[in-house]
This record gives sequence, C-alpha cells and structure tokens, in this order.
Amino acid sequence: MSISIFGFRALWSPYFFVALVLLTIAYFILTTKYRSRFSGSERHTAGQVSLFVTFMVLLYIIKGSPLDLLGHIMFSAHMVQMAVLYLVMPPLLIISIPNWIWRKLFTLSAFDRIFSFFTKPLIGLLVFNLLFSFYHIPLLFDFIKTDMWIHAIYTSVLFVTAIFMWFPLVNQLEEKQTLTGLYKIGYIFGNGILLTPACGLIIFADNPLYSTFSDPSAWSKAMELCVPSSSLAGLNLSGPELFNGLPLMDDQQLGGVLMKVIQEVVYGVVLGYIFFAWYRKENNDNKIDPLSGEGYPAK
Repeated sequence: MSISIFGFRALWSPYFFVALVLLTIAYFILTTKYRSRFSGSERHTAGQVSLFVTFMVLLYIIKGSPLDLLGHIMFSAHMVQMAVLYLVMPPLLIISIPNWIWRKLFTLSAFDRIFSFFTKPLIGLLVFNLLFSFYHIPLLFDFIKTDMWIHAIYTSVLFVTAIFMWFPLVNQLEEKQTLTGLYKIGYIFGNGILLTPACGLIIFADNPLYSTFSDPSAWSKAMELCVPSSSLAGLNLSGPELFNGLPLMDDQQLGGVLMKVIQEVVYGVVLGYIFFAWYRKENNDNKIDPLSGEGYPAK
C-alpha cells in the first residue's frame, strides 16, 4: 500500500518547511545585515553558508519529508534518520556557525558553564552514547515513541548532547580546543566502541524488539506523532506490514547494520581528516633545512 494515503501534510510537513525557511533567512540576516551591531563580528565564509544550507536541507529531509513517515513504518528507515541526525548533522551545524557568534554565546555565563561542562571530552562522549543506547532499550523505545511530548523532548535533548559530543572534535575556536592530535583519534575510536552495543543488540536479536513496529495498536499510537489521529481512525490499518515489503526481522537487522555502517563511514571520514591535519601540523612544526639537514621551527 502506498504511503500517499496519509495525505500531503503528513508526507511533506509544510509548516516545518516554512519554519526552516524562516530560520535560514534569519541566519543570513544575522550574519550579513546585522553583524555590524556586534563587536568582533566577521563575514561568514562561503563554506559556512554551504554547510548551513546543507544542514537545513538534511533537516527537512530527515524530519519533514516522507522519510520521517517511513521512519514510523520501517525500522531501517528510522535508523537511517538516527544516523544522519546525530552523526552527520551536528558537525555541519557547529562549523557553519561563525566563530564570533559562538564567542557571543559564550559571554552568557549560564551558556558558558553548561556548554563547558558537557563538552568536556569524557562527559560529552559518555552522555551522548548512554542516552542513545538507553533510547534503544525496547521498553523505553516503545514508551518514548508513543508519546508526542516525551518523544520531542528526548530526541531534542539527544541532538543537543550530540552537539556536545561533536564540539571537542570539530569546533574552530582556538580557546576551546580541548583535544589535539592523537587524542582526537582516540576520541573517535571511543565513540565507535560505545555505540557498538546498541547496534549489536539490534542486529543479533532473535525476536522483534519493538512493539511500535510489530504490534498494530502500539504502531497506530506511534503513527500519531506524524499523522493526525482523526486521519488514522478513518483508514482502518492493520499494521506497518501493509507498507513494508521486508519481513519484520530482516527490517530490524537491516536497521542495525545501516546504523553501524553509516557510523563507520562518518567516523572514518572524520578520522582521516583529523589524522592528515595533525600530520601536516607536525611536519610544519618540525621542518628540516634542506642544506644543513637540521630541523628548524615553522614560521
């Protein structure tokens, strides 16, 4: 059965799209027309603009397009959402925000204290991965997925902790560099290890784990997060198998595999970038005079 029966609003989230457009306009206004009102401000770079627009496009695809609806029907689609939302998008947002805006935010004492505490490498690492793992405990997962407000709060908090986790790795502020060189590489490996148990639980489970993808009543309740209950009542649907061509267990295992694969690809790309940046820095700091063969410091 086609998901088009849920209607345009459920498929394309027009209000969410308008909100993202307004936020994008606000970003450009703040970083161009009104930046002169802030001391120390600098014009955003083309790279920052590209990353912010990419972030907004991805946010709409993940939370506003039919993929969001599919995330309530297919567990594999849900895991793709999770991987992109928490592993791909936070670093894009962090880098896309100009340094002068970050510095203005850090002048707010409460923001500075909270952010400085939760972006300590060990704390940022543990808090995000624990919240992510707790989310996929079947009992908690089904409870969160069937309550609109709890789901909104938990996933928002999880996104904020993902920003905390990524900040020590990708932020461009010299005064906020808490990790350097090999420590960043170790941090990435630690992230990969801590995320593995949640993926393993899903991949190697012998039975369906989540009622919101297997039990018709729980699934119908979870669908109310993106489809008006009045619309669902008139459709008389028996369960997600009407829209999902994959057997339930195959879909569940595919979700775990996709999460792990996307995680490995993202961390691999970041690891390569960090390693070569560290390697170049080490070479520049220890240059060799070609005539004397002696080392001299880089300018």
